[in-house]
Amino acid sequence: MKNKFFMSLAGGLLLLTGCTDLNVDVDSLYTKYPNNDIAVEAKMADVYYQLRGCFGRRYMEAQELSSDEYTAVSYGGGWYDNGAYAHPSLHAYTKDDATIDWMGELMSGCTKANTVIRDLTNDGADEKYIARARAMRAFFEFVMMDCWGDAPIMDHIVAKDEVLERSPRAKVAEFIESELKDIIPLLTDEVSANTYGKPTKWMAEALLVKLCINWPVYTAASVDQYDAATAKNEKLDECIKYCDDIINSKKFNLGSVPYRKKFSYDNGCKIEDFIYALPYDTYTATGMQYGRAITWKQAKDAAKSYYGMKLHNSAGGYVTMTPECAALFSLPGDERNQLILRDTVHVYDPTTQLPTKEVALDKAGNPIVLTSSITLKTNDEHLDVGDNVNGYNQGNRNVKFFVTDDDFKNGRNQSNDLPIFRYADILLEKAEAITRGGKATNGDTPQSLFNQIRSYVKAPVIDHNPSLKEILDERGREFLGENWRRNDMIRFGTFEGQFFPHYTGFPTANFDKTHRIFPVHKDILNVNPTWKQNPGYEK
Repeated sequence: MKNKFFMSLAGGLLLLTGCTDLNVDVDSLYTKYPNNDIAVEAKMADVYYQLRGCFGRRYMEAQELSSDEYTAVSYGGGWYDNGAYAHPSLHAYTKDDATIDWMGELMSGCTKANTVIRDLTNDGADEKYIARARAMRAFFEFVMMDCWGDAPIMDHIVAKDEVLERSPRAKVAEFIESELKDIIPLLTDEVSANTYGKPTKWMAEALLVKLCINWPVYTAASVDQYDAATAKNEKLDECIKYCDDIINSKKFNLGSVPYRKKFSYDNGCKIEDFIYALPYDTYTATGMQYGRAITWKQAKDAAKSYYGMKLHNSAGGYVTMTPECAALFSLPGDERNQLILRDTVHVYDPTTQLPTKEVALDKAGNPIVLTSSITLKTNDEHLDVGDNVNGYNQGNRNVKFFVTDDDFKNGRNQSNDLPIFRYADILLEKAEAITRGGKATNGDTPQSLFNQIRSYVKAPVIDHNPSLKEILDERGREFLGENWRRNDMIRFGTFEGQFFPHYTGFPTANFDKTHRIFPVHKDILNVNPTWKQNPGYEK
């Protein structure tokens, strides 16, 4: 169990990272909320951690399975789940898919934030407190817009009989930009255990960087009209400005711990690379289940687990790496290579999280040997590799979000905090913005920024300014499994590429450009009858 403290509260009120239910009725203590951090943070906790469940599983499945990082498989029908995982892999989502059933959580987050904004405003609270709720609302709106295009601008508490309509994607982007610029001067610039997992000035600026680098995507006439080859980005210099503000703050760096430790079960506010992260704990802040999805299917019953300990819960194993993604991890000396499981799998030391010389064994006592390529039993959307050890061994895996039995046995909930914005991302986004035509600043070049990443993971540096393809590939290495690959691929123009050339019998994916966003789930349409389904999903 991992205990990380977000803040110390006077008078004995203590809020753990994992606690969203304080079991304290603050309204019973105060007629009005006091104008101080103790009361405001108690009120804000439910807003801060609104997406803990969603980001811990479904968000990952939607983002990663629709990218070229991962693909789903099933085992003799097991984990097919009505196509919930296959559909993202095939870009053939439907309005019934469980993997996209979380727009309501974003809308609920906006409502919670709006309630806090109303209450604090009525109580005459300092604007710096209200700004935190507005920052979270902007983040919820960003995720909604990124995933579904047109979205409701929920800048107020929706009245009981009010008809909530979706606004054009470009208008939502403009709203988010305006909100962030308005509140940045009000947000704290503190970086400490007290602000970990909460909105700060740097979180808001990192979100603005994402907004700016994707501006042509979000403001295109329609999602299918964005063309990476011809798009002009008017926000490149602005993107660079916010990158510089974060870099020049000196509050973040690539970190004093090895790459693999940033994503460990004992990470947290000590990771200097994390600008904004979502905290998890296997007991007090549940929801993180990445290991369940990507761990080798028979891990529980393995004679020798590659995690270096026996797991007391079964794994799903329905998410596997694509050969193209695994092939990125081949740079000489690159520490990131250590996270990839391929060929003969070795047992990892759970303390160092490094592979040992000992070979991992399956249930029968045979070495676990993974193949990069995947051969399907039938050419259909079941993506069935067979419910046997040969099927389980197809597709590479990784241990980026390392699993321990203690963190895994409580409903398979892990203690690995999930980074959302990282300093490494700021460096590569600045490199990309300059490469795309933005003005270089502070003596930085795409090469110097790029090589900061290469150097800290001990990979070979380059002797030239990187191409956009090199930047995209480096992003694939650096941010594996962090839910940005779909976003990157759309911006770089590779989302419609056929990225399954090594698979045998793989059905043809749907690369209609309208599928750059998800369909609106049927449950959302049912409660918003005036909404229309997104183009490309009307059937």
